[in-house]
Amino acid sequence: MSSRPLIRPDLKHPMQRILYWGIGAVLLSIIFWAGFTAGGILAYMNEGSHRPSDAAVVLGAAVQGENPSPVFRERIEQAVRLYKDGTVRHLIFTGGSRDSSTPTEAWVGRQYAVSHGVRPEHILIETKSVITRENLLYSLEIGKKEGYRTYTIVSDPLHMKRSMKMASELGMDAVPSPTETTAYRSWRSKIPFLVRETVMYMGYTLKGWN
Repeated sequence: MSSRPLIRPDLKHPMQRILYWGIGAVLLSIIFWAGFTAGGILAYMNEGSHRPSDAAVVLGAAVQGENPSPVFRERIEQAVRLYKDGTVRHLIFTGGSRDSSTPTEAWVGRQYAVSHGVRPEHILIETKSVITRENLLYSLEIGKKEGYRTYTIVSDPLHMKRSMKMASELGMDAVPSPTETTAYRSWRSKIPFLVRETVMYMGYTLKGWN
C-alpha cells in the first residue's frame, strides 16, 4: 500500500510566501495576546480591597425561578458580608430578565439579601441591564442620583479584571471585591470560564463587547 505524499502549499511565488508567513505571524500574535490576557485575568482574580465605599454594585448573574443560581448566590453573599462588616453602606443589585415570565436578577438578589439581614431601605436595584457594562452604567446612574461617590464592585474572581476595566472607563471610583468562594471551584469548571473571559476581554478591548 503506497502512501500519498503530504500536500504542501506552493510557496514558489514571492507573494504566496509573504501571504503564508503573514498569516502565520497573525495567528502567533493572537495566540500570544490570548495567553497574555489570560495570565492577566488569573493574576488579577484575587485582587481585593477593604476600602469603605458608599455602595457595593453586585453584578447580575442567572436566576432559577425566584432563587439565585449558585454563581449569583456567591456574589450576593459577598455583598452581604461587606454590608454587615460596615465596608459598604448600601447595595445596588443589577440585572434584568431576558424572559418576561421570570423575575429580574436584581429583584432576586434584593429578596435574598433582605432574607439575610440587609435592611430593605439600604438596597437599590436596576432591572434594565442584560450585559456587564449595562450593570455598571445603570448602577452609576442610580448612584449619582443618590449622591454616592465610591463603589465596590462584586463579582466572580475571573470576571473581576474585565469588570474593573469597564468601571474605570465609565469614570467610577471603584475597587474590586471578588467573591471569597465561587461556584467555579475546580479547574474543570474554571477553564471554560477563563477561556470565555479571555475572549470577552479581548473583544471588549477591540470593540467594546460586554
